[in-house]
Formats: sequence, structure tokens, C-alpha cells
Amino acid sequence: MSRGSEPVGRRAVLLGAAGVLLGAAGGCAGGPSAGPRTAVSRTGPARAATASAAPSSTPSPSGLPRTTPWRPSSGEVRPEVKRRAVALVEAIGAWPSGRGGPSAARQEVAALGLPPALVAQAGPLLPSADEAVLQVVDAQYGGILADSASVLVVCRQWRRRGGTVRAGGTTVDVRLARTAGGWTVTALHPARPGAPAATLPSLAHRVLAEPRVQLPPAADADVRSGRIHDSVLKAMLDLAGAHRMYVSVVRSGHPLHVFGTSRPSDHPRGRAFDVWRVDGHAVVDPATPRSLVEGFMREAAAAGSYNVGGPLLITGGGTPGRFFSDATHHDHVHIGFTT
Repeated sequence: MSRGSEPVGRRAVLLGAAGVLLGAAGGCAGGPSAGPRTAVSRTGPARAATASAAPSSTPSPSGLPRTTPWRPSSGEVRPEVKRRAVALVEAIGAWPSGRGGPSAARQEVAALGLPPALVAQAGPLLPSADEAVLQVVDAQYGGILADSASVLVVCRQWRRRGGTVRAGGTTVDVRLARTAGGWTVTALHPARPGAPAATLPSLAHRVLAEPRVQLPPAADADVRSGRIHDSVLKAMLDLAGAHRMYVSVVRSGHPLHVFGTSRPSDHPRGRAFDVWRVDGHAVVDPATPRSLVEGFMREAAAAGSYNVGGPLLITGGGTPGRFFSDATHHDHVHIGFTT
């Protein structure tokens, strides 16, 4: 995100995994956007959605991975907002055998007290399959204000059709509004990376082959689309020289504008990327050494970024205003470029 230029029922089937005041700048963007859970009974109690969960290496009898739930870190700003967004994505994106399809999804969304019509906006989150499981990798803010929010739910999804299991996933920009009864979801904007490019620059091939750059499905597809600027790809490789980094969002699945403003975000133009985890430490986790986060932010600036946002307000760095911090960026590092 950039500051300047930037169930019960189906819901309980599989539950997903992977400091600044709220009134501060909204964050990366506003406007439309450019894995799996542990299987439980569809009628069993819903479990809280962890900041870095991963599927079990032991598959279920159906061949689908067993997954773990996502839970907000103790360092979250407004954790209830992320819980609400994640619960909806989980309710739509995972189902047991015989309970798939839009009709069943609408029932699960209604059980959450949310508008069933949201299912029509699910896009790639609701593929045709006999059953599916979904793992939330990360949930980060696309923007958080007093009465509105954007939560970018990054997920992996596995679906079975007949005897074939396929892996996929997406990132969903979940929009929320605060009402008298609490936070409600108003819209879903799934990522739309586009088709893979016929040819890719060597930098893109190097990023895709670099094990120290971890890309979730939508971000991986962004790089394969050929629509990411060389400045971003080069910075990823430069930072991977010293760190193992876990990217959350690159281009698709991110709001088009800096949240709460009409200023274009650098993400949809392929000129920015967000990192939610560095060297195994989640940026949002209070236990993560602040020296690690600060060092990473300074290295991002050294790699050419003009717009580095994160949980720390860093001084220095040459260009005035190069570093920034607000409530939106307490959970990730934003790295933006002018070209």
C-alpha cells in the first residue's frame, strides 16, 4: 500500500490461516481492486480465525491438505475487522463434498449475518469443484479508518473434482463499513492478475526462481503477467540477497487508490509490493525485533524505493518523506517506485 502515489455450516468447514492511531492516513488505496482450513463439521462451531498458519503435510482422506486456522496477532489494529473479513472469505472459499455452489455459499454468508448477495462478487474464490479447502496466508490492511476499512485476504485454495486435486488461490480486497451493530462487509474485489505473458524479462524469471522471495498465488500470477516494473523485480532480488521475505500483494487484489482518497496507488500500476513477513518474523508481531523491521525498511529505500511505509516512522534516508507510518501499515512494509 502506498501513502502518496500511491459456520457453522460452510463457514466452519475449514478455517483459514497462512503503532499508530486509527484516524491516521488510510493507506495504500481505496476504490475497486485492480491456504486451507482445518476441516470440521459443517454444523460445528466456528473457530477463531493465526497470523502465519500453514497447511499440514498430511493430506485428508480426500487428498486435500489439512489446514490450520488464521488468528490475528496481539499487535493488530482493530482485530475484529480482520476477523470479519477472513470469516467471509472462508465461508465462501471452502466447502465439504456435496455442499458447493453459490446457493450453499449464500446460506453460509447469511449465517454470518452478512448479505448473501456478496457471493455474486466472489469470482475465483468460488470455482466449480466437488469440495475445497482454503488457507488464509495473511490478512493485511488496504486501509483502515474510523468507519471504513479494506482488508486484503491472501489465500491459497485446493479444490477436488473427481479424483483430481488442483492448487490455486487468490487475494480478495474485502471492503467493510462500521455500523451501529458492528462491522459489516459491503463489497468483495478478488484479484484479477490477467493471463501469463508470452515472454517475460529475465528479472521476472529470476524472481519466480528465487526461493527467498515467497509469492502467494495472486502475486505469483502478477509477475507471470509481465505487468510488473523492473524496479520492483530488481528490488525483490536485492532484498532477497539478505532476507527471506514473504510478499503479500504486488499488483492485483489491491485497491486502485490510496484508501480514503482519490490518489492513485502504485500497486495497480505494477510499481509496488508489500511484505508481511521477514526472515520468518511477521511485521505485525510485537515480538518481531524492531531492528529487523527498521533495517529492512532502510534496505528497501537503498534498493530504490521512494515510498517506504511500515510500523515504524523512520527518520533520515536522504529524500524527505521517503519513510512513513500509519495504522494501515502497522502490519506490513510497503515498497513503492516511481517507475
